[in-house]
Amino acid sequence: MRISYSPGYLAPLPDGHIFPMGKFKALHRYLIDKGIISPSQIVEPSLVDFANLCTVHSPRYAHAVWDGELSRKEERRMGLPWSRGLAVRSRLAVQGTINAGLMALQDGIAGNLAGGTHHAMPDYGEGFCVYNDVAVAIKVLRQAMWVNRVMVIDCDVHQGNGTAEIFRDESDVFTFSIHGEKNYPFKKPPSDLDAGLPDKSDDITYLNTLSDSLDTIFERFQPDLVFYLAGIDPLESDHFGRLSLTTKGLRDRDRMVIETVTQKEVPITLLLSGGYAPTVEQTAEAHAIMYKEALDITKPFFH
Repeated sequence: MRISYSPGYLAPLPDGHIFPMGKFKALHRYLIDKGIISPSQIVEPSLVDFANLCTVHSPRYAHAVWDGELSRKEERRMGLPWSRGLAVRSRLAVQGTINAGLMALQDGIAGNLAGGTHHAMPDYGEGFCVYNDVAVAIKVLRQAMWVNRVMVIDCDVHQGNGTAEIFRDESDVFTFSIHGEKNYPFKKPPSDLDAGLPDKSDDITYLNTLSDSLDTIFERFQPDLVFYLAGIDPLESDHFGRLSLTTKGLRDRDRMVIETVTQKEVPITLLLSGGYAPTVEQTAEAHAIMYKEALDITKPFFH
């Protein structure tokens, strides 16, 4: 399983900022130290081209991020203060998702140790999301005719409003989001299927809803490629989550999604999306669950 990662995924933030920027480096180190992946599996991305960014984002916004010309209002909406490091990180992460999509098509499964920035809209960022990496990857892969039909399975606790809005009128892209109904964003453009859960939903409620939803989406749509946004923020311990998944529930969720997709012989791209555990280390360990499950599920195919 090849994985996109760059040390450039780490951008500086002010002390005390709520976004756990250190999780990318911590996850990479954890996966290597635990033998879940080896350094030879890491593929380092370059900066995504502006032509590819502008398949989704307006040229004004794409260049304003790079050139440091966002207004104060735009920075506040994005939730991240601009820096050159943030601009670099954002372009690297988008290319990392494009690469992971290509590698999944070649190998059956691949991942990016970032990505899933599903709140970003064509002309602005929001909710700690600068560019919408999934949308750009889908547009680029479809334009190059690597794929025709793509599915997004978004299990971040926050509805994927940017992705839903971008692909609202595209019948060859199916967007599914399972999320906290009363959580951010408060205006939720409809995905092709939304499963909104009440606050405090537990493992049983979550997993039953997810299982039913997976049956529904694969009855309605047969994709060439799946992007899986495996946000860890449904965990009960999450700072922003408001749901009540246990660690076992999260593990069962990741196994359910990856097994469902791989058993249908559809390539799957694994992305982090959000997660705000009490510490950076706990955040990284929770994100690592997906990769442990993926390794366990795919061993029969690769060994």
